[in-house]
Amino acid sequence: MSATLVIAAPSKGRLQENTAAFFARAGLHLAQDGGARNYRGSVRGLSGVEVLFLSASEIVSKLASGEAHFGVTGEDLVREAMPQPDDKVLLLSTLGFGHANVVVAVPKGWIDARTMEDLEEIAADFHSRHGRRMRVATKYVNLTRRFFAAHGVSDYKIVESLGATEGAPAAGTAELIVDITTTGATLDANALKVLDDGVMLKSQANLAASLHAPWTPEALAAARIVLGRISAEHAARTQRQIRVSAPETVARAVADAAAAAGAASTAAASIYLAPADAAAAAADAMVAAGARQVTVAGLDYVFSAQSPLYDKLQQALGAGATA
Repeated sequence: MSATLVIAAPSKGRLQENTAAFFARAGLHLAQDGGARNYRGSVRGLSGVEVLFLSASEIVSKLASGEAHFGVTGEDLVREAMPQPDDKVLLLSTLGFGHANVVVAVPKGWIDARTMEDLEEIAADFHSRHGRRMRVATKYVNLTRRFFAAHGVSDYKIVESLGATEGAPAAGTAELIVDITTTGATLDANALKVLDDGVMLKSQANLAASLHAPWTPEALAAARIVLGRISAEHAARTQRQIRVSAPETVARAVADAAAAAGAASTAAASIYLAPADAAAAAADAMVAAGARQVTVAGLDYVFSAQSPLYDKLQQALGAGATA
């Protein structure tokens, strides 16, 4: 059983760039040790960690099989590839990039089609008039089946799309589609519209953990470092440090004003941490309470004995997960 923590990262394109930037912000620099053509790498300065540079679909496969402990991939791919994804993969954190919605889109000329309920009626009518089922072109076969079943739509046939899905209705190979969209511009260019309740999934890139990987003590120890750094960077990005200079006579009033404004005191009595969007209001309250000077600064990292992401992983893995 390998003691190495394996991280699967995208191997090309904008997703690779954003993933590398995400890890780098946390002080985790992914390196392709043999150059761009080498699909194995490491995290600089951190032993016991291997990086696999793979395609998005391969990342999902490695997470499902347990060959990778962590991976960065889209939620849409996870939920499409796995019948019961929550039993195999833990979505630890959304990453703020790789946004795409999986949607049901129909021709704009279908003026009576606005909801999935309308689609059920249209499907039955289509079958009656044409003697065949309405065709749905998609690469998301499993997501489509689950979503349509949940809305009571059954009289249809899936046509697996191998090319540009949005062109299927115009080409006559399908009546409607299920596909991903970011801006909707491509759908609009192909005279398609999204049903009012036709957004199946709002997807984005996630840091995911395999629940079936070999979580040895060594792998957990490395995971604790990795997740601790990610949590520390997130805490720093979303908080501000407030330093206060105040006479002893108003110190208690300043502390009460800070607490009321959402700033939490630290071990040093004159230093507070506040949510980034509340820092200015907290500083105003401290000055009003008698502080002589208040400075607000950004932070690089806020490390803590408690790592929210690691705690989340431990909880999902169960009582046996200790490091």
